[in-house]
Amino acid sequence: MIKQQIIGFLFGWALSTLGMWISITLFGTITGNYNVLLFVAAGFIFSVVNAIIRPLATVFALPLIIFTLGLFTIIINTAMVALTIWIIPEVTMDFWGAVLSSLVMSMVNGLVNFWTTPYNRE
Repeated sequence: MIKQQIIGFLFGWALSTLGMWISITLFGTITGNYNVLLFVAAGFIFSVVNAIIRPLATVFALPLIIFTLGLFTIIINTAMVALTIWIIPEVTMDFWGAVLSSLVMSMVNGLVNFWTTPYNRE
């Protein structure tokens, strides 16, 4: 089971790296060196933020999510992308870039959730 979790995380990290590459090149600005390691780090940071902080934010925002019939999850996704961009030192992005990036990363997360096997299925 741990092997499946590690493989799932690595697969999610790879797809998050691809999604962050798309998001940063389309909607962000890189002020330093244009390096592949920047996107790998961004994918890793986004994966960790998505695995740890997003569930907590979702639990605390559950009344707003219910009240807006799920539309508040777009705000949570935007906040997760903005937090990731804020952590990376050489990348900047405006609010609308973060919103559009959150839509890209939502599609990437949908692919990750679709392709990874749930832990209870064997």
